[in-house]
Amino acid sequence: MTEFPTAFTELVGALRQLPSVGPRSAERHALFLLNAPAAVSERLASALTAARAEIHPCRQCGFYAQGADSLCSICANPQRDAKLWCVVEQASDVIKLEKSNFFRGLYHVLGGRLSPLDKVGPEDLSIAKMEVRLKEAPPAEAILALAADAEGETTALYLAPILKNAGVKVSRLAMGLPAGGGLEYADSVTLGYALSGRREL
Repeated sequence: MTEFPTAFTELVGALRQLPSVGPRSAERHALFLLNAPAAVSERLASALTAARAEIHPCRQCGFYAQGADSLCSICANPQRDAKLWCVVEQASDVIKLEKSNFFRGLYHVLGGRLSPLDKVGPEDLSIAKMEVRLKEAPPAEAILALAADAEGETTALYLAPILKNAGVKVSRLAMGLPAGGGLEYADSVTLGYALSGRREL
């Protein structure tokens, strides 16, 4: 059996850690990078190193920001409606919602959802940071854009009283999102309908 150089095997193994990349795809990508001009792989390595070093959670909402202790472009935009929040599980959910072009408020990224079976409790999410934000500048309404499954429902039921006690109207995404599905699988049109048809809790 032919043995590939250790460095090649390591590269393939590293690429296989990426989502949706199987053994054949990883090998194809590795061969492309080895055969492409050096500038291609150097740019990729440089961009990845810079992104890891420079991108940090927004100090206000938890979305991606450039620089430590910085605001993201959404929180820093005075044109956004500060009286409307959308609470999401992950920073990637913000990207999906922004692509729908239906939401013009601010976000709060939880960093996950409550899951007793996985030992994820309130202290593991950015709920305390959300409570600080509520004291400083509470919105008029908060939309809970969480997955339509057991963990998403549990998280919504936990957050709703906290928000309501701060005088905030609480709603959830309604039509458009399938039960058991997360935002990462929804297209922009579906998300637009879900935002427009949200219901109050």
